[in-house]
Amino acid sequence: MSLKSLAHALRGVDHVVRTQPNARLHLLAAVLVCAAGVYFGLGRAEWLWVSIAIALVWSAEAFNTALEQLADVLHPAPHPGIGRAKDAAAAAVLIAALGAAVIGLLVFVPHLAGLVR
Repeated sequence: MSLKSLAHALRGVDHVVRTQPNARLHLLAAVLVCAAGVYFGLGRAEWLWVSIAIALVWSAEAFNTALEQLADVLHPAPHPGIGRAKDAAAAAVLIAALGAAVIGLLVFVPHLAGLVR
């Protein structure tokens, strides 16, 4: 990846974070999950799953934002087909977030159970 490509990508991340409230929630969740991972001393395999989950949610959020922005530019007026496309993109984010939550439970519940004992 060239520096120019990296700059474009970082500008995209900045846009997603600044304009999408759910992306800010996902950012907060990622920071908290990473902090919990450090606290519990996650192993390499656990970090792998947590990293994949975070990347998947962020990728889905970025694609959702891109699709919404493009659809709004190409067809500003409400349209049933565009609405369905936006709903499907939002569903992708939901599916990714639910998958990440399952991974989070599988990774962190054993560590949390260790605190209770």
